[in-house]
Formats: sequence, C-alpha cells, structure tokens
Amino acid sequence: MGKYLIVGLGNIGADYAGTRHNIGFDVVDALAASLNGQFANVRLAEKVELKWKGHSFICIKPTTYMNLSGQAVKYWMDREKIPLDHILVIVDELALPLSKLRLRPGGSDAGHNGLRNIQETLGTDAYPRLRFGIGNNFPKGRQVDFVLGKWSDDELPIVRKKVGICVEIVESFAAIGLERTMNQYNKLEFEL
Repeated sequence: MGKYLIVGLGNIGADYAGTRHNIGFDVVDALAASLNGQFANVRLAEKVELKWKGHSFICIKPTTYMNLSGQAVKYWMDREKIPLDHILVIVDELALPLSKLRLRPGGSDAGHNGLRNIQETLGTDAYPRLRFGIGNNFPKGRQVDFVLGKWSDDELPIVRKKVGICVEIVESFAAIGLERTMNQYNKLEFEL
C-alpha cells in the first residue's frame, strides 16, 4: 500500500544514548523492536525497513549528527522515492510539557537545529513531524545541559508510555492519515 520514511532525530554515540535530545532515536528503536526489525549502518544513517499491515516503513536514525539531519532525510527520501507527505520526523520539543505529544503537518523549526537543517535541505517546512514534549524545567542558561541530559527517574514512566504511544501514532499515520491521527492523539495528556 504505502511507503513511509520514519525519521528519528538524535545524535550518534554512547554519550547521547538515553538523553532527551535522542528521543527520536528511541521511538524508531521501539517501532523496529515491535516489528522485529534490526538496524544496519548504511549511507548517512542507521536504517531498517519494516512491514506493517501492507505498509512499508523505512526507518532511519541519521548518523550525521543532529545539525546535519537534512542530508540523511533528503538522501533516503530520494532513494526510496517517498513523497513529502509520507515522511514523519520524530523530534524532542522544549516548548511542550512532558505530558504532551503533538503531531503536525508542518511548521517552524522552533529553534530546533535538526528541523532547521531538514527545512533548509528540503526547501520547505511542509513535512509532517511528531513533537515529543520534554518540558523546559531547567535554570536560565542551562538549556543545552537539559536537552543533552538523561531523563530523571520520575520522568521515565511517562517517557516509556509516550514512546509506546508514538509507535501507535506512526502506525495510525500510515493507516488513517495525518488529519485523523492528529485528531485522535493531539489531545492526549500523559500523567503517572
């Protein structure tokens, strides 16, 4: 039926594993695990192709580091001949509380370097993205430390629950489309 490019944003390397900024990687890892997929190192990314109910998910974790994510997105979009509206970029979002997820058809990069680079590389901001709220609970001047920091023990149960819901959102995006999926999931609040 449909072929989709599912992009989890993050930074490669053990230092970044489990950090707020790498939640995109964590979501595509969970999606791959749910469908018994194994990532392989390929050009500009770690990649796995997953089959789900007649759909094909090309999942990538760019190996370019966050600020050059657009290179991997453009390369795999072109190589796999995936239209813009069949891309879903999963990204951490400071402007949303931890209790929220937000699926959008496009929009600004909101200061996120990965989204900014994708927008510059593709020449448009009209590609779907799933924003994973990480909150902004940090002292003035400590944003980088917060974003690159690991989840607290208190946050982890909500994070795990939201990662599972993100897997559902990817499947819903393929099954019923962006608008209906937005209507179903954007209102949810996650609490312990």
